[in-house]
Amino acid sequence: MTTDTECLTLTRNLRRRGATVLAVFALVWAFAAGSGIPAMAVSVTVAVVAAALTVAAVALAFRGATRPITRVVRLPAKWNRGVGLVNAAEVVAILAVIAASNASAHPDLIPPGICLVVGLHFFPLARLFDQRQYTWTAIFLTAVAVVGFVVATAGTTGETARVVVGAGAAVVLWASSFHVAVRG
Repeated sequence: MTTDTECLTLTRNLRRRGATVLAVFALVWAFAAGSGIPAMAVSVTVAVVAAALTVAAVALAFRGATRPITRVVRLPAKWNRGVGLVNAAEVVAILAVIAASNASAHPDLIPPGICLVVGLHFFPLARLFDQRQYTWTAIFLTAVAVVGFVVATAGTTGETARVVVGAGAAVVLWASSFHVAVRG
């Protein structure tokens, strides 16, 4: 049996970690976007702004952890096992996307494919972490992936698809990070 203090601590820790993980992966996607920009000055500017946004999100996640909690998470039984299974399936699916895209000589489909996998993995995480806003994260990342597939198959360069998907995914993940940090 858990006490109210333990529930509050768990809620605070899960939200802080969630906001931090979202911000760090937003940074990774922003770097992917920046790698598709041929102008070095613009690419470096993207990296600097991305790093600043990530630092701000993480700082807010830790500062926000001291605020009063208005809603305690209600985790399902064996939620941590479920999270592990979802994340393992995500890794396997990402590796399959990379292998299939390379084997079919369509490496430009890797960014939207990975974005789709990442987006879909947020649907079960919304329930497992009792974070309803992760459903919106899933929807928007899936939409970014669809746009990325359209761009990648429209005859544009791989760099263009990488910029579109990377920037879109980064924005969605930062927005989710800030939302979790501020609203819980």
